[in-house]
Amino acid sequence: MRTRTEWRLVLAAIDFITKNFRRGARRDQLPERVRTAIDERERANEIMARLIQLTIVLLFSAIYTISPKTSPDEAFSPVPYVLGAYLIVSIVGLIWSIRQKLPHWSVYGSILFDFGLLYSLMISFHIQYMQPASFILKAPTLLYVFIFIAIRALRFEARFVIAAGMVAAAGWAVMIFYVMRIDPGDNMLTRSYVDYLTSNSILIGAEIDKILSILFVTGVLTLVVNASKNLLVSAVTEEVAASDLSRFFDTSIASGIRESADQLQAGNGENREAAILFVDIRSFTRMAATMEASDVMRTLSRYQSRVVPIVQACGGVIDKFIGDGIMATFSIDGDRAAGSLRAIEAAERILRDCEKWAAEEPALEAISHTGIGLGIASGPVAFGAVGQENRLEITVIGSAVNYSAKLERHNKVLGSRLIAAAATWREAVDKGYNGALLAEFKTQQLEGVAEPQEIAVLSLPENDRVVDLSGAPFPQPVHAGTI
Repeated sequence: MRTRTEWRLVLAAIDFITKNFRRGARRDQLPERVRTAIDERERANEIMARLIQLTIVLLFSAIYTISPKTSPDEAFSPVPYVLGAYLIVSIVGLIWSIRQKLPHWSVYGSILFDFGLLYSLMISFHIQYMQPASFILKAPTLLYVFIFIAIRALRFEARFVIAAGMVAAAGWAVMIFYVMRIDPGDNMLTRSYVDYLTSNSILIGAEIDKILSILFVTGVLTLVVNASKNLLVSAVTEEVAASDLSRFFDTSIASGIRESADQLQAGNGENREAAILFVDIRSFTRMAATMEASDVMRTLSRYQSRVVPIVQACGGVIDKFIGDGIMATFSIDGDRAAGSLRAIEAAERILRDCEKWAAEEPALEAISHTGIGLGIASGPVAFGAVGQENRLEITVIGSAVNYSAKLERHNKVLGSRLIAAAATWREAVDKGYNGALLAEFKTQQLEGVAEPQEIAVLSLPENDRVVDLSGAPFPQPVHAGTI
């Protein structure tokens, strides 16, 4: 039984590897905006790789500067020239990568240059220190080979890792050949591991082992990079999709869904105390019947772009757009009176802003003449997700929702622009409302309500004193993250 399980794990690992490589073939089919987002990440990683290269050459230079020099002062020392060339190329590559995305050929060229300079630096050691060529093979500088290979993994392109690994392995093979051929009469070959460790002797098996290590590290990094690239593609695709879809939700609700520890499901909800604001354009349905579809949508878009920021600035959450209507919820930490205050202040700001539409928004000139209607009510509501598993909607349900909609519609009967439930208005005043709105209390029979209701018809005074509410601090609304 255990053997069977182990074989299944092996087959699963093989399947994972093959799937990762097969998935890579479909990347060209990604939408342009997804490819752009991936390119931006890869470009940022390329800049990081160039910074690492620059750090390495500066480290080399520092080590060379502080290390003792054993060669005579008049002897030729190639190391400073190699380091200088490497420094120049690193700086040029960094500036180039910051200015624009590097073409693939430049990355391959950078790989050749990196290893060419690294191996040239290693060759210069035995010349500078006047040691046998086999001295090269003992230099710990070989470890930088693995850093240069790992740097290529930052681009999330397996081909760059493979190219770096193959160049590194081929370069080390050339180094071995150089050491053996530089002095054919004394190539210092040995079969003794002890002699190899304690002298400048060459052990071919040890050098082949280094090449195999380079190739194995390259292979492992190739698998990791390919799997990481597929994960990156999936993550960026989901992120772009989530960003696009979040535009269909209020910002705070979208943030709450992303940050929620629990999966959002139909039927999840909670009770809240909230104020509900309805905003609607007067006679827009009749007006839209005489307009082109594009003009209708452009008008709605401009109207919403004026109203929505005001609602959000006052701590409100846009629940939904209902044709030309906007429904917003104000639920401030369970304090219903605070929600009522913010809803009233938002309504005042909307009324003030509406006066500017004709002058500032040509698309809203017709609306500015017909006007808008607003209704506000507060009370207990149920906040949560409704629908089916493949189609959910975050919404608020309760008597306050229906009541605010009825108050908004009653503006047509009274010829007013803003009506609030009397209790909601009193809550806002008790909470500290100090705006310019004036209230006229009336008892009215509302459509769909059995008993007459006390309402507050709110309006700005004729010689309106300007009250600047734009700088008032507003708390963040409670959102879906608590569901």
